Parts: sequence; structure tokens; C-alpha cells
Amino acid sequence: MRATIRARGLDRLCTLLQERVGAWWIDRCTRNLRHVVGLEHVRPYAQRSILLVGNHRSFFDMFVVNAVLYRQAGFRQRFLFPVRANFFYDNPLGLFVNGVMSFFSMYPPVFRDRRRASLNHAAFRELAELMTNEVRSAGLHPEGRRNHGDDPYAFLPAQSGAGRLIHASSAPVIPVFVNGLHNDLVQQVKGNFRRDGPAVVVVFGPPVDFGELRSGPGNGRTYRALAESAMAAIGELGRIERRYRGALSSGGEPPPLGSS
Repeated sequence: MRATIRARGLDRLCTLLQERVGAWWIDRCTRNLRHVVGLEHVRPYAQRSILLVGNHRSFFDMFVVNAVLYRQAGFRQRFLFPVRANFFYDNPLGLFVNGVMSFFSMYPPVFRDRRRASLNHAAFRELAELMTNEVRSAGLHPEGRRNHGDDPYAFLPAQSGAGRLIHASSAPVIPVFVNGLHNDLVQQVKGNFRRDGPAVVVVFGPPVDFGELRSGPGNGRTYRALAESAMAAIGELGRIERRYRGALSSGGEPPPLGSS
């Protein structure tokens, strides 16, 4: 995985595959149901590294966000997404999914075993350096894992690991809220082509203003506060999405929130 990032030729190939193949099939499989709000908040950063922070309801949240940024916002750089090490790194099927579905964008691995916490710290430092030294972006879920609850507008507690990456990186932190995606890929694709699936709404917000938190001491309290601030910004987008979805379901005109 690291070789696909460090070797310039492999890195460029993976970026092109993400942009032209991955984004194409994801767009085709969601475009009949997808609504995007707030692209004006993210377009100005198309030539810069950004750090996306989003809610986590579906396996495919960041896949769809990535495709929107490539197809509708003019992004061209490679995106990397930290994922749990078990399955995606220690299972042949997981490695296959990582390579074929994301073109090796699922990096770095994150270990849930507390005895390996130092590896996670090193991984986030590496990711922050990659984003600083080159135009390369990343995305993560401050909740840390998928939220299985019935309410898409209720979140799991923010995890300090997300705050650690926010603190280590100088990239603008762009919040995004996604709602309406299936966890079943077959059902998602069927619903799209039959046009009878739930609306998939993606809402981008302006960069999160952390005040002086980002320049504060690198400790657990700071990391937790940064992660909670990111989740608060995502929550605001959830309220926008709820109003937008309500207008769609009632057959009315969605509010003028920069949709496309």
C-alpha cells in the first residue's frame, strides 16, 4: 500500500483510476437518486489538500463523496481514507475490495487493539505529512465506526483519533453529511436504476472553525475537543439535510442551499 503512494508512477496510476474509473461507476450507480448540496463550499479547495470529516451510516459514504468531488467539484488529487486493519488488511477479500473498489485508497490501516495504539499515531502522522508535502486529501469518520442506530441524525461519540489527525494536519477541514445510502450494494444499484430507492443527499459545509484549538497542546483533551467540534459541524449539516429531504418528500421546492 505504501509503495502505491511513494512510487510516483504507481501513485499517479491509482489517482487516475480513482478519478476516471472509480468515480465513473459510483456516479452511474447513484446519479438517479443523488442530490448534492453546498458544492460552493468545497470547489475553492479543488487544487489544495483537504481533510473531509463525515458521518458514517453506510459502507459507501466516502465512496460517493469522493465521486462527487471528482465529477462535480473539479478535484484531481488522490484521496486516502483510514480504515480498520482487520478485514481490509488481514483478509484476502478485504485486500481485493481495497484494490478493486477503491484502487488502494484505504490507507493507512487503523488498529482497534490498544496495544497497537502507537501504530495508529504513527499512521496519522504519516498521513498528515503526505497532505502537507503534496496536494493529497483524506477523509475520515470522527465516530470511528459505522452507526447502526435507527436515527440517521443521531451520532456515536466522537473519537479522539480523528482529533489527532486534525491537530497534526494544516489542511482545511471540510464537513460532509450523507444520508440515504444502503449497506447492500446490490439493493443500492437496483434502487438507482429503477429510480425507486430513497434519495441520497450529500451536504457539504464550509471549513470548520476550530478557533485556537488546533494550535493547542497535543494531548487527549485537545484531540477530543477537535473531534467533537468536527461532529458538531456535521450535525449542523444533518439539520440542513433533514429540511432538504422533507422538501423533496413533500414534492415541494427544496430550499436554496446551493444544491446541484
